[in-house]
Amino acid sequence: MRQSFYLKLLIGIFQLSLSAIVLAGTQAEVKKPQSSYELMSAENKAMQDDPSLNPAMFWLGDGEALWNAPTGQKNISCASCHGDAKKSMRGIATHFPKVMGSKLQTLEGQINQCRVGAQQAPVLIYESKELLSLTAYIANQSKGMPIVVKETAQNKVDLKKGHDYFYERMGQLNLSCAQCHEDRAGLKLGGSPIPQGHPNAYPIYRLEWQTLGSLQRRLRNCMSGVRAKQFEYGSPEMAQLELFLAWRARGLPLESPGVRP
Repeated sequence: MRQSFYLKLLIGIFQLSLSAIVLAGTQAEVKKPQSSYELMSAENKAMQDDPSLNPAMFWLGDGEALWNAPTGQKNISCASCHGDAKKSMRGIATHFPKVMGSKLQTLEGQINQCRVGAQQAPVLIYESKELLSLTAYIANQSKGMPIVVKETAQNKVDLKKGHDYFYERMGQLNLSCAQCHEDRAGLKLGGSPIPQGHPNAYPIYRLEWQTLGSLQRRLRNCMSGVRAKQFEYGSPEMAQLELFLAWRARGLPLESPGVRP
């Protein structure tokens, strides 16, 4: 009788251990970085992959024209300093956001910094066609290259703040980014799969928007969705959250400009 009890106990412990191993393996798979491209329909994937179908190509053409157009009081173009973007901008977007001087800059922020400092031109407004076009054009030169953002002595404080924003509950719904994009990634919300929330395809042409949009626009949408106060475009908070998201997505290839539902 006692032997039977101990045998059942050992079998139970073994089964629990096996379940824990299986669960751990499943969680490891879920945490492996996955582009939301993998969750799209075949039609949407084809739209992103085929330049003749991707609506964002119109913005790329405008971005190339802006790159080569003299502007500002200095009457110089981006190309005047940087030359052919296909060579000089190759790999640049994989490092952003990054600390430039003493300030954390997103790619959009650095574009505007160059305009003000080098060209003596006015800043471009966030979500304007011009800023989206230039950002997409520059980011596209790094398409297929892995994100290489890492923690450094210069960005350590900003990275920690971005981390805290990602895990902090916010808004009337009292939800954090992580509760959707980590805890529930792969499940469905409103019939659509929940992505891991990686920023490797921005700027994106979103079918819901019917236009190109920035990562900051998407983040503000999420904040609005949980009834939280939105971070301002171009704010330090936005840059810090972008930094953490890029660090979290390190290793994923850039797809810009992407297409999303």
